[in-house]
Amino acid sequence: MRTLCSSTLIGEFFVIGFAALVAMKDPGLSASTVWLVSGIAMVLCVALCGVITRPGGVALGWALQIALVASGVFVPTMYFLGAVFAGLWWASVHYGKKIDEAKARSAAQSTHDSPSGA
Repeated sequence: MRTLCSSTLIGEFFVIGFAALVAMKDPGLSASTVWLVSGIAMVLCVALCGVITRPGGVALGWALQIALVASGVFVPTMYFLGAVFAGLWWASVHYGKKIDEAKARSAAQSTHDSPSGA
C-alpha cells in the first residue's frame, strides 16, 4: 500500500505546485497566501508518504483529497484533477491493501512449506 499511496501523493505534490502557479494569476489572491497554502499542502503530501501505514495516515490522505477538490473554488480545473486524484487515492488504498494481504499470505505459505531444519 505504501508504494501506491506514495506514488499518488508525489503526483499530487506536483499538481498542487502547478495549481499554485495558476492561482497566482488571480488578482484576488496574494502570492504569499497562495504559496503558504500550497506549500503546506505540498509538505503534507511528502510527509504523508512516510506515515501512510500508521494509524490515521489514510484518513489524513482523504482529508488532503477533499482539500484538493475544494481548491477548485480558486482554480476550477482542480475540481476535475481533485476528483481524478481522489479516485487514484481510493485505488491506491484499496488495491494496496489487497497486494499487502497477498504478500502476507505468500510469506506465510512459504515459511509453512519450508523445512524447519534447513
